[in-house]
Amino acid sequence: MLNNDVLRSVRYMLDLSDAKVAEILKLANYDIPTAEVSAYLKKDDEAGFAACDDEVLAHFLDGLVIHRRGKDESRPAPPIELPLTNNIVLKKLRVAFELKEDDILALLDAVHLPVTRPELSALFRKFGHSNYRTCGDQLLRNFLKGLTHRVRG
Repeated sequence: MLNNDVLRSVRYMLDLSDAKVAEILKLANYDIPTAEVSAYLKKDDEAGFAACDDEVLAHFLDGLVIHRRGKDESRPAPPIELPLTNNIVLKKLRVAFELKEDDILALLDAVHLPVTRPELSALFRKFGHSNYRTCGDQLLRNFLKGLTHRVRG
């Protein structure tokens, strides 16, 4: 899934302004002008559109965790994981929104994408594990859709 799509989905879900997205990036020690954030949030065919790279989205997701849950001062910030995969995006969103396995299963079921517990746990395994499964664009898109319904009501 395109990084811009993930950024736009989370922005819509939480009803964030461009300035607020820039503030969330700043929480993860990533300074970016609001104009650049606006370019990332434009549609692909709009004038001034800019592709969001993995580094920006990774910092945004880390900032989102801090924004929603607070900063843990007892340990240093973990390094960002690059390249950014759908599995990592899913993990970061799960942490930011404090979702349990049952919550994720309910979200996906609400958008008519039933997933079994073993399939779900395979998405959160480390790459290289024998049961690791790659998260597809459709699953991530439906997860974001279900999460948006839950958050926005």
